[in-house]
Amino acid sequence: MTQNVNEPFSEAEVRGLYRAIHERRDVRSQFRPDPIPAAVLARLLQAAHHAPSVGFMQPWDFLVIDSVSIRKDVLAIFDSENEKAANNYTGEQGANYRSLKLQGILESPLNICITCNRSRGGTHVLGRNSIVETDLFSTCLAVQNLWLAARAEGIGVGWVSILNQAQLSQTLRLPPEVYPLAYLCIGYVSEFLDQPELQAKGWRSRLPLEALVHGSTWGERLQDQSLHKALLEIEKTV
Repeated sequence: MTQNVNEPFSEAEVRGLYRAIHERRDVRSQFRPDPIPAAVLARLLQAAHHAPSVGFMQPWDFLVIDSVSIRKDVLAIFDSENEKAANNYTGEQGANYRSLKLQGILESPLNICITCNRSRGGTHVLGRNSIVETDLFSTCLAVQNLWLAARAEGIGVGWVSILNQAQLSQTLRLPPEVYPLAYLCIGYVSEFLDQPELQAKGWRSRLPLEALVHGSTWGERLQDQSLHKALLEIEKTV
């Protein structure tokens, strides 16, 4: 994809970007079995690979997991960890938790694990001296790039976070310096929900943006009242 990087985005391109951001969903139960064409999958991986990274370390790798056997092993790890997690909730909340579908490991046609190589770039990486976790932060940006590109392609993504990372690393045969940051279920879906599933099912609601924006110090009111007003107005359009 070659173009003049200094050329302004068209109005349609800007709308498309914001649409992908607002309509991105964590998909768990709407997957179709249709395979993802290789050219499309390559575009998604390229989008992830073009994420920003501190010191240009590019700490990510991508495991494209089509093995049903491996996925069954990962599902077993999920089931064990999910049972532990369910015990954190009681009563109505516990029943609500157990009713949630929190993975699509076998239902999705493909799983991808995005890893973080914590030794990539050597001992001293530009910009990482003070905050060593910037390799993890950078890899999260690769996850987001892939997720937004997938939404633009009409493909759903679900992040399975209820996993024992040590067991997952063993299952995927990862080297000691490689951390399995994001285990993703990916595939075409029957529909994208109007709102996040956890919100639709009453688990949590989206926090109001204006309550999360501070002035120059924590808790300080915004001096720019026009920004405060704009924050209130934009919430009405989403």
